[in-house]
Amino acid sequence: MNANESCPTVDNLRDLEEALEKNDRVIAMVYASWCPFCRKAVPVFESLTRNEERTFLLVTDDEERIADLYGVDVFPTLILFEKGFIVKRLDAKPGIGLNEQQIAEFIGSCPPL
Repeated sequence: MNANESCPTVDNLRDLEEALEKNDRVIAMVYASWCPFCRKAVPVFESLTRNEERTFLLVTDDEERIADLYGVDVFPTLILFEKGFIVKRLDAKPGIGLNEQQIAEFIGSCPPL
């Protein structure tokens, strides 16, 4: 896990599970680097999470192993984890992705710590 960024990135299940164990509540964006919609959404997510007091995580999943485990069918997908369990999610629309307003509204709808 790269913790030097304002929004750390993980790219494997072990690091994701470790982050979920360390933090009671995590807002994660699951994405693939090859996805054109993700290339637009990731910088928006990073920008919106900057200066936030909550725990955010970018989950790179180019081989779709994490996606399979968590039922992610479309990239990007936003997931709110509480104590390691999915309690809320926002899946992108196929062929459209997620826009800034959708990402901001999802983050805003997630309870603070």
